[in-house]
This record gives sequence, structure tokens and C-alpha cells, in this order.
Amino acid sequence: MFDDALKTALSVSLRQSPFLNTLSDSEVTKTLKLMTLPADTKLTSEIARELCQRAGSKAYIAGAIGSLGTEYVLGLTAVNCQSGDLLAQEQVTAGSKEKVLDALGKAASKLRTELGESLATVQKFDVPLQQATTPSLEALRAMSLGRKEGNEKGDAAALPYHQRAVELDPNFAMAYTAVGADYSNLGQLERANEYYGKAFQLRDHASERERLAITADFYLNVTGELDKAAQTYQEEIESYPRSSVAYGNLGVVFALQGQYEKAVQATRRLLVLAPDQSSSYVNLADYALALQRFDDARQIIRDQAPKLDDFAFHDALYALAFLGGDSAAMDEQQQWFASKPDTENYGLALASDSEAYTGHLRKARELTKRAVDSAIRVDSKETGAIFQDNAALREAAYGNSAEARQLAAQALKLAPASQGVESEAALAFAMAGEMARADSLARELGKRFPLDTQMQSLWLPAIRAQLALDRDRKDPAVALNITQAASPLEFGQIVFVSNLSCLYPVYVRGEAYLAAGQGNAATAEFQKILDHGGIVWNCWTGALARLGLARADALEASTSQGVDANTPRVRALAAYKDFLSLWKDADPDIPILKEAKSEYAKLQ
Repeated sequence: MFDDALKTALSVSLRQSPFLNTLSDSEVTKTLKLMTLPADTKLTSEIARELCQRAGSKAYIAGAIGSLGTEYVLGLTAVNCQSGDLLAQEQVTAGSKEKVLDALGKAASKLRTELGESLATVQKFDVPLQQATTPSLEALRAMSLGRKEGNEKGDAAALPYHQRAVELDPNFAMAYTAVGADYSNLGQLERANEYYGKAFQLRDHASERERLAITADFYLNVTGELDKAAQTYQEEIESYPRSSVAYGNLGVVFALQGQYEKAVQATRRLLVLAPDQSSSYVNLADYALALQRFDDARQIIRDQAPKLDDFAFHDALYALAFLGGDSAAMDEQQQWFASKPDTENYGLALASDSEAYTGHLRKARELTKRAVDSAIRVDSKETGAIFQDNAALREAAYGNSAEARQLAAQALKLAPASQGVESEAALAFAMAGEMARADSLARELGKRFPLDTQMQSLWLPAIRAQLALDRDRKDPAVALNITQAASPLEFGQIVFVSNLSCLYPVYVRGEAYLAAGQGNAATAEFQKILDHGGIVWNCWTGALARLGLARADALEASTSQGVDANTPRVRALAAYKDFLSLWKDADPDIPILKEAKSEYAKLQ
């Protein structure tokens, strides 16, 4: 119990220091693999010294505990891993098992000053260990085992241990954060938010560094206040300038805000501090995709290929293959997704979107059903519901309103409390003419997420604008007023979809301009979608934006006179041809395809 628990406790205590930068458990595991040693190798002084050298660290800190009657004696030593010289040493006594954590915290504080940290920062950042972690050694041990399992086997393996830590100490803030992170990485965002919220309530039961991280995570994941999340991560960076995690999370927030250049800068700063943080290279590749820098994305992935083999990595590879029109490479990624039960559903959903992109709707429907079934099998109902919503949105856009309403209703039954599911379902209902239900959902979302940046500035404007475009209301002026304020935020990454974003607000605004008879303005919106293929990927909006361009040019041609009408007419014919070429072997009964063919014939 002491071995696992005290190691984690010592790490938390030392991490309070802005002066020291401790190697994370995951980085230790990676370095052990480079040494051709198992991840669970016991770190003797000899192995620790070699690991320290390979990781480019300055020193390793060793701890020992022994019993002396009813008391416990704890010792800490810091050793220069290049020369082997002793840098500092502390020894303390604890009167009982319950006082061991307190004694360890005091020893760690003294060690920090001996290693050169100023007394001022030690005093400023020195929350007692029992308050910073938990008074329960059993809970701390469960937390430690969860970290170990997570590093070796992934989030699903870590989750039971982190949940056990919460059960053993219901006030263990760090454990709630760990459970939230496990669920988030497993795609179960609603469950994740419950635990992030509980951690926020208990944030004073943590060190200052953990408190800042918990606060920022709460703003990011629960309330959705992106500005506050960014501000808190920046505060963490100011106090802990070596905090690579804060830089990485700040990059994520910038991406959610559509500020991909800033996201790149923050992530590159992270990689200066932690160059072996392989998963962050995937984020960097996604940001390069969003900025249309496909060669940069390929280079990043190519450089990291030997180190990465997770869902996000193969997701980005699939995107590059799709954008490059490389069907063989797409198939290769599909084989990877299919080889793992936990990721099979994502691969099927990606394939469904790709089939629908070219009008193969029957194939897309079959693949969506398989994706949903696969997600349910691995206890990810929310993910399956998102897949159904995605299908509902494209059915509505393609003119199949009844199918769209049915799919959106099924998604809500599958995950009724999910913010993402409700948001997409509301938009699908609005596009499919189910006005009352769409309006009801929009009102509910507005009340439940009054502070959420993306909800208030992205989802609700798109839903309400689409409601204004309903056949009965047909008020494009109102729709345009709702969505007029274009901002970088509408290009922001959506966390619960496979691509980065379908750019729904942009698409709805383009439709509103068409309804208002403003062809040139509509052209600009649909062109935005085509110009941001690295964000849209294989979403149906990328396909229908081509038709939107054709309709916008046809509108300009119909409202122009004489020679002035010829130029937009020629552009319209080319745009219709482009869309019909993309859908050359599409299912012939799709309503929007029939409309496009009729419009093209009339224009010729």
C-alpha cells in the first residue's frame, strides 16, 4: 500500500513546485519501453539513474519507509543522475500510519528548498498532502493503480480503479477528475461532465496546481465557458510555466474557438516542454488540417507514426486519405478500425459519411446502423446516438424528412441527457419540418447551457435560423439576423463528432441568403465550406455546398439582365456539373438530386 500510494503522494507534493518539473508516469513508461524493460519494472536506484539520464532529467528522487515500533520513518534522497552525487536528503518520523502523508509532505517541502527553490514559493505553493490528495491511503493506492493501468492498457482499464478511489474517499477531488478524464477519452462526455462537476465542487481539496486544472476543466467541459477556460489555463501557465498539460489544454480551447493558429502555437510550446507527448502531435495534425496545411499534417503524422496507434491518429489519417481522394488509404484505415472492438464504430461512421458524401445513401444507412450497434455493444450509447443524429441531419438536407425525424427521435431515446445529441437532434428536427419539437429542444438547451460558448454562439443560432426558414414561416430576414454575426467561433472544433466540424451555421446562413434572393452573399457562405475542407472532411455539407454555389449563381443569372446574366449562368452550369459529377452514381431517388437535375436541365 505504501509503495503505490506514497509514490503518487510524493509526485503531487513535488508538482506543487513551479521550480521542479517531475516526469509523468506515462513518460516514465515510454522511457522504460525504450530501455526494453516492462512498464511495471521496479525502479531500483540503478534503473532509475539510467531512466533519468535517458529522459534528459537532472536528478531522481528516491523514497523509503520503514517501521520503528509503532512509528514510521520516511527518507527522501535526491541524486544527480549524471554523476551519482547526493544532492539533498531528508528524514522524518510519523507517529502512526494516519500521519504518514503529513510527514511525507513536510519532508518534500524541505527537500524543495534544499534543491534550490526559494522559501517564498515553497510557502506559497505548499498545501498539506492530506488536503491536496486524500487522507485515505487505500484511495490513494487505487488512484495510483489507476494511473499505472491507464499508462499500460488505456482508459478503460484505469476507470475501475479511479472509481474505486472515489468510493473510498467521496471528497477526493483528483480522483473525480481522473474518472472524468477516463470517460471523456472513452467518448462518454455526459458521464465525464458529472465527475468534472463534482471535482469542481471539491476543488479546495487539492493543491493550487490541481485546483487551477480542475477549475479550467470545469469551464471547458461542463459550463462550456471557453473564455474562462482559456483564462484559467493561462493563469496556470503563469504560476507553473513548465506545465505542458496547461499548454496542451489551452491549445484545445483555442481550437474550440476556431483560433487554430493560436492552437498551433500553444501546442508547439507544449512539445518544447514535453517532446515525447505523442498524443499532442495528433492535435497538431488536426490544427494543420483545419488551416488547410495538408502537407504539414502528413509530415507530422509521418514523423510520429512509429509512436502512435490510437483512434485519433487513424482518424486524422483517414481524413488525409479522403481529402486526397486516396480510396486505398481509406480502406487501410478502415481495416485498423475494424480490428479493434472499441474503435470499430468510429470506422463504420466514417465510412457512412463518405458514402453519403457521394450520394450512396442506402450504403450510408446500412453503415450507420452497424456503427450504432457497435457503439452500443461497447457501452457507448451517446456515441451511437451522435451517429444517428448525423444521419438524421443528412437525411433532412437530402430531402428525406420522415427518415430524419425518425432517426433524431431514436437518438434522443438512446442518449436523452446528452448535450451533443440534443443539439444535433434539434437542428435535424428544424431541417425536417418538425418545428414544435425543434423549438422545444432549443428552449431547453438555452436554459440548461446558458453559459456555454458554443451552444449560445453556434448551435442555437443555427437551430433558430433554420426554424425561421421553415416553409410556413419562410422569413429569411429573421434567419439572417440570427446568424449574421459570423465569427471565428463558427469554425471551432466540435468535440463529439469524428471530423472537426460540419460548419452548420455557415451552411444555414448560405441557405438563408438563397431564400432572401441574395446570390452573391450565398456564394460567399458556401465557398467558405469548400475552402475549409480540412475542417469539414467528409460531412454532407461539403457535398451540398457545391449545389449551393450552383443555386446561388443561377439566382444571380435570373436577376441579371443581358450580358450581365451570362457570366453567373456559365458559373452556375459549371457548379451544377461539378455537383452532378460528384453524385454521378448516387442513389437516383434522393429528392435533392432530382431537384438538382431538374434545375440544371432548365438552365441549359
